[in-house]
Amino acid sequence: MKLLKERILKDGVVKPGNVLKVDSFLNHQMDIDLINEIGKEFRRLFPSDKITKILTIEASGIGIACIAAQYFHVPVVFAKKAQSINIDGEVYHSKVESFTHKRTYDVILSKKFLGPEDRVLIIDDFLANGCALLGLISLVNDAGAAIEGAGIVIEKGFQSGGQKIRDLGIHLESLAIVDSMTDTSLTFAE
Repeated sequence: MKLLKERILKDGVVKPGNVLKVDSFLNHQMDIDLINEIGKEFRRLFPSDKITKILTIEASGIGIACIAAQYFHVPVVFAKKAQSINIDGEVYHSKVESFTHKRTYDVILSKKFLGPEDRVLIIDDFLANGCALLGLISLVNDAGAAIEGAGIVIEKGFQSGGQKIRDLGIHLESLAIVDSMTDTSLTFAE
């Protein structure tokens, strides 16, 4: 997606340790016009009318998933990284290791919001090693639901996550694939 790549080059900040900060427009402060275009692109890439739910993980994926959902006309469900008193009833559990936070989360999703009748599109902001996406896939599988695909805003193509997901036979679409990063620059895959 040309518009996204241009924005990453203009406002993204490459940090040591293969960290790409896009917090000025994607996952802290959000450029809604850009995310609206991202939502339209996900709809183009996933034209199926069988999708019944969009699934993401808190927190950075929620805004992107919500804006994309308006083009699918389906609800957004998100996995939570912590149990709270607001979550009642039975839940699905999965372990997710965060590349950025260097921490493992026990993510949960209420069983009342995902079941065998659902056909799920997973949406998230980043794909690096694939841990978050694999955790979400596990939740969908535990629910007996079907995965229609996974839409990622930025994939770090030089890390193993994308290949892991593609090897599972899941339809994966990444809007910008970073081919390489140094401590000061990045290049995109064609």
